[in-house]
Amino acid sequence: MTQEQLIKGCRKNDRTAQSELFKQYKDTLYFVSLKYSRNAVEAEDNLHDAFMVIFDSIKKFENRGSFEGWMKRITMFKAIDRYKKNKYTPVDILEKTQAAEETVEKEELETISLDTLLQCVQELPDQYRLVFNLYQLDGYSHKEVARILNISEGTSKSNFHRAKVVLQKSITALTHQKISKHGA
Repeated sequence: MTQEQLIKGCRKNDRTAQSELFKQYKDTLYFVSLKYSRNAVEAEDNLHDAFMVIFDSIKKFENRGSFEGWMKRITMFKAIDRYKKNKYTPVDILEKTQAAEETVEKEELETISLDTLLQCVQELPDQYRLVFNLYQLDGYSHKEVARILNISEGTSKSNFHRAKVVLQKSITALTHQKISKHGA
């Protein structure tokens, strides 16, 4: 089925079209969900919820812009809504950054797999992770991040900086751990 046929079928609640749409986009949308979730189980729950919204609101898709982009946006906002709904403890914005930033050498980054980097991002505190993903990975401005997460622009910038510091420490630690294992 073409994308146009899938959309038409889903608008008619055709189960075959819905199943095919799911098969075609589940991996792409799962990765989006995984970026914004703390773990795979949370990502799967979010993916399920996102597809429910996609199927319910596909009639509103007006063929403006990318259909895949529209679904990615729904998936991303579903994960953010889950964060807001569960009211995870926000990161204290008055907390001072303890250590000076450690720089990650280019060679260190080249030795880290995408899975390991994703794991490091998932281990960030919720607000750091959301700000990092929205700003760094999805290209939103700090003003837009602030609006999406209902925080100030300064908090967005602060949380992004702190996320980078934590990620750098995690990557450096993993790199040194990897070197120690190979050197032993």
